[in-house]
Amino acid sequence: MSMSSIFSRPRLVVKKVLARAQNEGDGAIVRRSIGRPELQNLDPFLMLDEFNVSPPAGFPDHPHRGFETVTYMLQGAFTHQDFAGRKGTIRTGDVQWMTAGRGIVHSEMPAGPGTHKGLQLWINLSSKDKMIEPRYQELLHQDIPKVEKDGVSVTILAGESMGIKSQVFTRTPTMYLDFTLKPGSDHHQQIPETWNAFIYIVEGEGAFGSSDSTTTPAHHCLVLGPGEGLSVWNKSSKPLRFVLIGGQPINEPVVQYGPFVMNTKSEIMQAYQDYQLGKNGFERSRQWCSK
Repeated sequence: MSMSSIFSRPRLVVKKVLARAQNEGDGAIVRRSIGRPELQNLDPFLMLDEFNVSPPAGFPDHPHRGFETVTYMLQGAFTHQDFAGRKGTIRTGDVQWMTAGRGIVHSEMPAGPGTHKGLQLWINLSSKDKMIEPRYQELLHQDIPKVEKDGVSVTILAGESMGIKSQVFTRTPTMYLDFTLKPGSDHHQQIPETWNAFIYIVEGEGAFGSSDSTTTPAHHCLVLGPGEGLSVWNKSSKPLRFVLIGGQPINEPVVQYGPFVMNTKSEIMQAYQDYQLGKNGFERSRQWCSK
């Protein structure tokens, strides 16, 4: 294990937030990191939830406008239905990248008994993209690139790591990497210098930024400061699993009202009205409910 960073300007941890469990949806438990009072958002990211759901709990019919949701299943499976008649199930290791754009109404419910866990990330869209037609990118576990080297394995949901690129199109430029480090291993990951970036620890504990930093355990979100990239060390006797997420800031006003994220209050009022009246992208919502 190398104890020094390969970067002359490594990104250091500038904020640490514990994602405490809270209720969300219909009986679901989420650990929210981005989107809680201590960390309202981190441009372009609006929210990160680690969810833990057992039937009959879930996320019944609800709308979105103005951003993207990325759902990554860590355990179990979720079935998704929307008002355009789309229905599908994502299972352990699968990803659904949903661009809500001008409007989606959908449900997200566990597909069968037991415990279903995953991460849901909300990524903002720039004003020019907020009212585009909805679209989906769904990736099965076996189709997502993975690389392993020197005790470090990475699943590349978006962006690039160890010379391997994801095929996912990110309208708001984004990287989303799922790392597992064996005990005694370290890794150094470049991040575009103009991007904001953070880590969410799924299991184990690690030293992030500098090798002598205090180790941080699971369910913490670590915001990274400026620099060339992230250095991480696993000095423990157990595997460390974390996601590294980064994105290009949009630098526009963010006005959020529940599931609607726009640039102005009047656009939010319009979104709410469109949803109530079934207009401007929500036409199908009036006759629809999930089965």
